[in-house]
Amino acid sequence: MALRQEITVRRAKMSDAGKIAAFVNRARQGQPEIDEQTVTARFRNVGFLLAERDGNLVGMLGWQIENLVVQVSDFLVCPAQERITVSRALLSEMDRAAAELQCEVVLLSLPRPSPPALVEFCKAFGYAPKIVASLPKAWREAAHEALIGSDEAILMKQSRPNRVLHPL
Repeated sequence: MALRQEITVRRAKMSDAGKIAAFVNRARQGQPEIDEQTVTARFRNVGFLLAERDGNLVGMLGWQIENLVVQVSDFLVCPAQERITVSRALLSEMDRAAAELQCEVVLLSLPRPSPPALVEFCKAFGYAPKIVASLPKAWREAAHEALIGSDEAILMKQSRPNRVLHPL
């Protein structure tokens, strides 16, 4: 039996758009398909991290940073039995990059209503639900951009012990 290679995570390039579209369509069978142009258009607003094993795409994470707030909007792992290992690899790389950029917080936008099992899964990686109205202004604004209301909860993980109150 051949040993499985480790998961590698890298930043996506525009040339990966076709590979990303094929992965999303394979992972979300039965839902409307997306094409390479849709992914290319998404690159205007979101950066992607790709998780690969043995040269095959097994996960992706789409994220953007504004005002020291990371907003994760796209997160997909396939096959499901890889979810813990792949999620850990993707989130660790995103956390590393966010810390390097001195971000304050990571906000996860989950599908609504969020299945309780998905919320619990995210908690295992250090994310906690917080009511949007209780967050600092920049964090609230990011949640509102993700169409999450002030009286709703968002999963978040603070990246730095202290907020940045003056320009870096």
